[in-house]
Amino acid sequence: MPQFVFAYHGGKTPDTPEEGAKVMAAWQAWMGGMGDDLVIPGAPVGMSKTVSGGGVADDGGANPISGYSVIQAADIAAACEVAKGCPMVVDGSGSVEVAEVHEM
Repeated sequence: MPQFVFAYHGGKTPDTPEEGAKVMAAWQAWMGGMGDDLVIPGAPVGMSKTVSGGGVADDGGANPISGYSVIQAADIAAACEVAKGCPMVVDGSGSVEVAEVHEM
């Protein structure tokens, strides 16, 4: 079955421990619902830098990545349906970029 990278953009740091627990529970429920289709749970990431032939941009890029996961799905349309349930998408604080992993 094809695999897809979910690159998370945006989101926000919870303001209180209670809000943090609520956010964590939402992520755990969403990821848990994927079952064996969640290939690599991934993790949040820190500040990003864009490296190109022109050098290294220290500004985090135009749309910095905030985390990643890898799932398996029948096709990109099915992967996008899964991404619609991401807590950041549901609450409007972020987005998920979906890209198929090509075997080499």
